[in-house]
Amino acid sequence: MKVLLADDDAERAGALAQVLAADPGLVVLRLPPGQMLAQAVAQHAPDIVLVDMARPDRDALDGIRQVAAHAPRPIVLFVDEDDPSFMEEAIGAGVSSYNVLGVPPPDVKPILRAATALFRRHQDAQNGRQAAETRLREREVIDRAKAMLIRTRRLAEPDAYRLLRRQAMARGRRIADIAAELLRQADDMRTAHAPAGNRPAANRPARDTQSEGETP
Repeated sequence: MKVLLADDDAERAGALAQVLAADPGLVVLRLPPGQMLAQAVAQHAPDIVLVDMARPDRDALDGIRQVAAHAPRPIVLFVDEDDPSFMEEAIGAGVSSYNVLGVPPPDVKPILRAATALFRRHQDAQNGRQAAETRLREREVIDRAKAMLIRTRRLAEPDAYRLLRRQAMARGRRIADIAAELLRQADDMRTAHAPAGNRPAANRPARDTQSEGETP
């Protein structure tokens, strides 16, 4: 397991790095002074990030937010002082494991494993929600395409769906993609046949601003 250790205090970082290095299953990387946390994560692609703070630092949460947004992975936070409001902010920023510790624990690996398990569970739940939302949006697109086929081709609902499915199979594409394409084509046709005054501004011919009777 590759661990990226971020700590502005060289002495604290050294002590924690020694604890981590004692485990042969861990590869420890130190965040260089002056480098942003998100940059180091992009460069080294660690399996887990361990951030150690002598005291709660809300500015440091910005780096954690960037990692959570662009390269999500388990993030463990060690702080010396208990601060309930800061704990809530840290978890909201993307911290998987929040720990109040005065000195590095003799064995950090259980904390890292627990953080990884919590992170994966959270990711699975989030991915499940996103998949459900995608299915719902696709279902709505398919229903709209079926309604259009029923209206324009006078098909029964099962026949409209079979038509979409046949086209999807023939073209090696998903039914939702075929439905979305049909809806786009219908929109394009409506725009093309709409009166000039009702067309979108981008499709209207440029109006001659020269008054009648004036000569260039």
